[in-house]
Amino acid sequence: MKATELIAAQERALSDRFSKIDETALYNQRKVLDAFREEMIALRHFAPSTGYGYGDEGRDALGRVFARSFKAERAIVSPALLSGTHALTVALFGLLKTGDSVLCITGTPYDTLRGVVWGKDNGSLADYGISFDVVELNASGKLDEAAIRAALGKKSYSMVYIQRSRGYELRDAFTVEEIGKMCEFVKSCGFTGCIFVDNCYGEFVETREPCEVGADVIVGSLIKNPGGGLAPTGGYIAGKEACISRIENRLTAPSVGGEVGSYAYGYQYYYQGLFLAPHTVAQALKGGLLIGACLDALGYENFPAADKMPADITRAVRFNTEEELCGFIQSVQECSPVDSFVHLEAWDMPGYDCKVIMAAGSFVQGASIELSADAPIRKPYTAYFQGGLTYEHCRIACEYILKRLLHEE
Repeated sequence: MKATELIAAQERALSDRFSKIDETALYNQRKVLDAFREEMIALRHFAPSTGYGYGDEGRDALGRVFARSFKAERAIVSPALLSGTHALTVALFGLLKTGDSVLCITGTPYDTLRGVVWGKDNGSLADYGISFDVVELNASGKLDEAAIRAALGKKSYSMVYIQRSRGYELRDAFTVEEIGKMCEFVKSCGFTGCIFVDNCYGEFVETREPCEVGADVIVGSLIKNPGGGLAPTGGYIAGKEACISRIENRLTAPSVGGEVGSYAYGYQYYYQGLFLAPHTVAQALKGGLLIGACLDALGYENFPAADKMPADITRAVRFNTEEELCGFIQSVQECSPVDSFVHLEAWDMPGYDCKVIMAAGSFVQGASIELSADAPIRKPYTAYFQGGLTYEHCRIACEYILKRLLHEE
């Protein structure tokens, strides 16, 4: 079967799931629109500010719109949060103090966070006397409830940490329903501290967010889902009022908290990106389903499985050889709107323990709401791809990928 024929066949097979994704996007679009209307967003909110940023209406209203959209009490939305890892770091240091302990119940965290929690002499949590313990997932990629209950019974923890997305692990992302059950479970074990969720890649994939099912704090990056492909940088931290107030003091200083913080370039793209995010996420989800289904038809194992609805915008595909893996990543680069001519090579990327190859021909550098792909060069040879501003771009990229694998001219 030729690439175009395979794509057409899988599009027909996916029609019901595509319709479900569109229904979710409509629900989330209404939710975001209502947040804008309730906060009476006006042109003045897009205006730049300088210096201390006292009385910056754009900054403050943006936080309120995000909080409403995520059903949180408060939210910080700031270009000073440089990445998802940085936003997570600021939030952790805002909530934790020397002597506190964290229990991560979803396995070892993503590579770049490991230096944050266990690094030596680099300003990590460990350097400040904050312990970070991990309960690995079971063989099915789900919670090991017995081990979690035992851990919570042996030690007093200030925080339970949940990573929603897979990182570089071969497991499915967790649904909001599953996160809600995690929150219920740890509370049933007597835990009364902060439940903290790394929400990266999951925003607007479903009709609810983790704040609605028991999470106290959620954190993410604006060059992923909630930036809608327009936010040029930044991150968000949302959740309970008391938690966000403490985190604001770490983002700036305890004496000023959230009262300062200017942005000389204006806030239009942050507002507009959030407004577009439900639609953009739907495009990425449908594109990921198509690529995954086509690769599954060719015998390549997918995570999540090709017959499941995804819980975030990422997908993992296992290849047989390093050559196939790198060829897949190169195909994504060649079909990018930016730097399509670049020949990719694996390199020692900061924060990782092996070489990484990355396709990132995006308008915003490293934006993973845009179609992108990356892979650690290690066995099993697994590519991780995500994003797609338009379904049409994902479909064209799928054709590039399949033609390379099928050796079509």
